Amino acid sequence: MTAVFEAARVVRRYDGTTFLGPVDLEVDGGSTTALIGPSGAGKSTLLKMLNGLVWPDEGEVRFRGRPLVREQLQEVRREIGYVVQGGGLFPHLDARENAAVVARWLRWDESRIAARVEELAAIARLPLEALSRFPRQLSGGQAQRVSLMRALMLDPEVLLLDEPLGALDPITRYDLQQDLRDAFSRLRKTVVLVTHDLAEAAFLAGRAVLLRDGRIVQEGPVEELARAPADDFVAHFVRAHRRSP
Repeated sequence: MTAVFEAARVVRRYDGTTFLGPVDLEVDGGSTTALIGPSGAGKSTLLKMLNGLVWPDEGEVRFRGRPLVREQLQEVRREIGYVVQGGGLFPHLDARENAAVVARWLRWDESRIAARVEELAAIARLPLEALSRFPRQLSGGQAQRVSLMRALMLDPEVLLLDEPLGALDPITRYDLQQDLRDAFSRLRKTVVLVTHDLAEAAFLAGRAVLLRDGRIVQEGPVEELARAPADDFVAHFVRAHRRSP
C-alpha cells in the first residue's frame, strides 16, 4: 500500500533541546492511525509536522512521496483536513459560516456551499437548526461536529485530528466516538489522530503509534501493545489505562 505520509528521521528542537525525534513514520493511504502517549511525548508536534504547521530541524516529511516545501503548503493543505484541539471555531461566525469559511475564501458558488454544508451536517450528525447558532450557543459536542465539517468541506484525502474529544463529557465523547468511527468507515479517508486514551485509539484506529519523550517506542494494533509490549514503559502504559475509571 502506498504511503500518504512519510516522516524520515525528523527531529524538532526547542531552545536547543531535542523535543521530538529522531522519528520515522509511514501512514498508508486509507488507514486510521492513532498517535498515543503521555503528555509531552510529542504527539501533537508530530501531527503538526504532517501538514507543515511545525517544521523539522532535521529530517524530511513527504506527502505522496514528495517532500513538503513551504512554497507548496497552501496547495497541499487543500488535501488535508485539520481538526484542532477545542475545535478552533471563529466566535463571530455562525456554524454554517464556520463550516464554509475556506470554501468562501476559494469563491465557491453559494448554492454549492449550501449543498455541501447540508451534506456534511448529515455526515457529522449535526441538527440543521444548529447551523444558525454561534459557537457560544453550541454544546461542546456540536462545536466539534462543526469543526469536523469545516475540515471535510473541500473533501480532502487526509484528515488530521488533534485531541478532538479530549474536553468533552463522557456521554458526549462516547456519542462522538461512535459517529467518528462511522464517518471514517463511510468516507474512507486517511486519518491520523492524537489521543491520550488507549481505549479510544483501539476503537477508532487500526494502528496505534506510542510515543515517549519524543520517540516511537512501539507501533501496531492496540491489542498487540497489550499482548506483547516492547518494554516496561509500554506494559505500564497499558496497565495504567486498564485501571483508569
